[in-house]
Amino acid sequence: MKLPQAAGTLLIAFTSLALFANCSSDAKKNDGKTNLSAKIQGDSIETTADTTRKPIDTAKYNALMVKLAHGDSTGKWPVKPQPYPLPGAILPYKRIVAYYGNIYSKRMGVLGEYAPKEMLAKLDTEVKKWEKADPSTPVQPALHYIAVVAQGDGGKDGKYRFRMPDKQIDSVLKISRMRKNMIVFLDIQVSLSNIRTELPLLEKYLKMPNVHLGIDPEFSMKDGVKPGKRIGTYDAEDINYCSQFLANLVKKYNLPPKVFTVHRFTKKMVTNYKNIKLRPEVQMVMHMDGWGEPELKKGTYRHFIYGEPVEFTGFKLFYKNDIKKEPKRMMTPDELMKLTPIPIYIQYQ
Repeated sequence: MKLPQAAGTLLIAFTSLALFANCSSDAKKNDGKTNLSAKIQGDSIETTADTTRKPIDTAKYNALMVKLAHGDSTGKWPVKPQPYPLPGAILPYKRIVAYYGNIYSKRMGVLGEYAPKEMLAKLDTEVKKWEKADPSTPVQPALHYIAVVAQGDGGKDGKYRFRMPDKQIDSVLKISRMRKNMIVFLDIQVSLSNIRTELPLLEKYLKMPNVHLGIDPEFSMKDGVKPGKRIGTYDAEDINYCSQFLANLVKKYNLPPKVFTVHRFTKKMVTNYKNIKLRPEVQMVMHMDGWGEPELKKGTYRHFIYGEPVEFTGFKLFYKNDIKKEPKRMMTPDELMKLTPIPIYIQYQ
């Protein structure tokens, strides 16, 4: 099955132009008293109990947050006040290194560009680079899958988005199990739909402890303009809706905290950031999603991620688009470790 026309090109082409223009199946229910872990066998998804979570070490947590702040003297980082996460939190104890894309398309990211074994081998190589750059922080490998894709075709309902069928999401979960303890992100590009419609449709996956969430303001077209014509936006109210939705799942199913990534490379992509609520059930990552040469990417990170602090930070690296202009190279883990704050979520497209 192929994506509708223009879906594959929209993600890369429009994001690329925007940055330079702007300086840019079902899991079984438990009784709520045990932790869930997902196990995939064939086309079915099973859950088993996990009772190994321990209370977090708050002193270690504080020290790690100071480390990520990387000597910032402005008071912005680490963010305060900040609730301690529930037991089982990934951040800041591990650095997430993720491959991004959609298995329908070789043009939307490395996740879909290669066969699973080859793709995972490449991810293994990036994991080793990060382990070398920061030996004190274990690496958590991840697959970041676009589960709702903005597209050039309006579709039957005129919403210009394509929801991936469950079978495809199940396939990504199966691929993730080829590596021990790998996690999965499901990413949503609502286009002319809205997050309150699209997010609940993924609940049966998000209630799995190894599945987390990403949302992309670039393709949230609140003004009704077709995706690709301009950059979309989310408000703090939209982001708070998502984090509350995730928090409710965490509490209902006794899950470890969910990691929640929000793509960003312009100011207007996220409005009223000071109103974003932090919750112990959700770990919020503002993710720098722009491409370009190293100095341009660092400037985008400084203006829109460092300058408007929320909780944790992420940074995307593009295998192809980052090398289009001089010096025609991607930034290295060692370079990213010099940023303030230090990103704890790294994504490769």
